[in-house]
Formats: sequence, C-alpha cells, structure tokens
Amino acid sequence: MRVVHPDHPLIAHKLTYLRDKRTDSPTFRRLAEELMTLLAYEATREVRVEPFAIETPVAATVGIKLANPKPLIVPILRAGLGMLEGMVRLLPSAEVGFLGMQRDEETLEITTYANRLPDDLSDRQVYVLDPMLATGGSMGDAIRFLVERGAADITAVCLLAAPEGIARLEAELADVTPPVTLVVGSIDERLNEHGYIVPGLGDAGDRLYGLV
Repeated sequence: MRVVHPDHPLIAHKLTYLRDKRTDSPTFRRLAEELMTLLAYEATREVRVEPFAIETPVAATVGIKLANPKPLIVPILRAGLGMLEGMVRLLPSAEVGFLGMQRDEETLEITTYANRLPDDLSDRQVYVLDPMLATGGSMGDAIRFLVERGAADITAVCLLAAPEGIARLEAELADVTPPVTLVVGSIDERLNEHGYIVPGLGDAGDRLYGLV
C-alpha cells in the first residue's frame, strides 16, 4: 500500500479550523469539502486518461480525456458524504456509488447495510472517501469488498489517519493484488483508549451533520 501525505500549507490551514471545537457544522462541512478538493488533486495523479483530438481556434491538436470506464467515487456512509462534493467538483464525469458498513460490537462481523455499487467493477479505478482512518478496520473491509467485485485500482482518501490505522490497513491488505493508495491530509499522533484519533477532530459524522 502506498501512502501519500501531501505537505501543503492550505491543507494544514483548513485542518486547523476543522479541528477547532468552536467550528460549527455549516463551516465544518464547507471546510471538509474544500479540503477534499485539495486532497483529490493528489489522489487523481494516476487517473487513467486517453488521447483526445480537438481543434482550437488556431489549430488542430491532441489533448487527453478521462479513459473509459470512468472512475467510480464511493463515499462510506454517513461521514463520507461530507467529502463527496469536493471530489465530484474535480471529477464531474465520474460515477458515484455508496457503501454503508457496520461492525457488530459483540461478534465483530461486518454487515453491509447500504450498497449502491455496480456488481462488476472489473477494470475500474475506485476512490473511497472516509474522513477518519482510526483503527483501519472499516476501511480495510470496504477495500476488500471492492476487490471482491473486481476493482482494478483503489485509492482511499481520508482527512485524518492514526498510525495504528495505517499499520493495520497495510497488514490486512498485504495479500491484495490490485494497487491500493492511501491519501491523507494528516497523520496524527495516536489513538486514545476510546479509539479516537489524537489530537483528531472528534466524531466527523456528528460534526458534519449533528447528533442523531
């Protein structure tokens, strides 16, 4: 697994205000969307393209366009929805699927409660969006789910990650054949005893949409 941690002052600036507990939900949503666009720029460096012949007002030339099949963007419900618009802004022609997964706290079994994805992802580049990579369990399960459907290339995009989550994801995906890339805005210090990223930003879903 390749880990990309962009060093950019605007990323650090927006993360600072996302972390601030005084930041209200509307502002948090806007900042998350803006930060996602910055991370999407890094995440799409390897997006597949093909030659495309055009004519400018001056001469004929050959540019590039996104290759088929188009990329698939998959936000993990519910918090990943807060990152979707920022990604779609950069890739407006991409398709969007949705995935909701939850782990039973007693049996530790994963249940997929929402699945709006093509049955066959053969030869597809997939971008998975989830704000927090804490323990790494949910992201690992989501990536394996996509691999089982044939995804050819997977990029996970997270606002924050804990070192423990990255290490677990690397270990769990060691036998996965398709290339996996993790793009993260910040690698924080650690997880606390409750599984929260430190210093982190709290519960991303609650801060995006309020307590439900």
